[in-house]
Amino acid sequence: MHRTGHRSLALLAVVSAAVVGLAGCDAVGGNSPGPSGTNVQRGKPSPKPTPAWDSSPGSIAAVGDSITTGFDACSVLSDCKEVSWATGTSERVDSLAVRLLGPAKAAERGWNYAVTGARIADLPGQMAQAATRRPELVTVLVGANDACRDSTAAMTSVADFRARFEESMRTLRGAAPKAQVFVASVPDLQRLWSQGRTDTLGKQVWKWAGICQSMLADADSLDSAATERRNTVRERVADYNTVLEEVCAKDKRCRFDGGAVHAVRFGTDQLSRWDRFHPSVDGQAKLAEIAYRAVTAQLP
Repeated sequence: MHRTGHRSLALLAVVSAAVVGLAGCDAVGGNSPGPSGTNVQRGKPSPKPTPAWDSSPGSIAAVGDSITTGFDACSVLSDCKEVSWATGTSERVDSLAVRLLGPAKAAERGWNYAVTGARIADLPGQMAQAATRRPELVTVLVGANDACRDSTAAMTSVADFRARFEESMRTLRGAAPKAQVFVASVPDLQRLWSQGRTDTLGKQVWKWAGICQSMLADADSLDSAATERRNTVRERVADYNTVLEEVCAKDKRCRFDGGAVHAVRFGTDQLSRWDRFHPSVDGQAKLAEIAYRAVTAQLP
């Protein structure tokens, strides 16, 4: 997530509800043969079957920000990719890669290209790196840093967010056309403020580290200016999630989480003890659970 004062920080969101409304999985289609004796139209090709979603991919690549690098989960101001919800190997997390591939293969066939502090502008480059592995599944969790800025004026515009995500998908498709993509929604930053503002120590960390000032600055203030600022961030996050859903829906090998990450209610046990903001090991485990449910869901 966004780093201010030389500290890259990200937002946790963990999920306990089942994923609904996943996008991008269509039924296999085709023309039925006509009755015996029926003239067949010539020169009109039969439509190609829509690719079925493979719920048991053989390799996984992860892209995104510090949520996926496991930042501040194991030690202060450090990445800890072994506990990443996407590709980590820690038994304490039971990552998506471990659940799908098993521990041994997860270590060999799971690749993490997420970078702490990354924004949507960094995603095309990460996708290019991931595509070199020809992964069967790519996980995407990005966008919180685009909203978590020093001010609302510095947030990434919705148009730029869309353009960069579309570019990222084109980049992947150019090199790995058959890779499946799981896209997680951007976490609810306003809910983090609402639930965390009663934590005195957490608020001090937010202030000292300059975490997500567009949302968390003056955490105790309820005046009109602070309320308007937070609502502006909330609306921008909602717009980002709309972009992720719409772009994903245009790709037959892409699934969006239906807003499940955004909708989660989390507690302090799922937050880093050092910054009260990034996922703890428990938080990473919960993210892995929701991703696994999404990837393996059988849709009509």
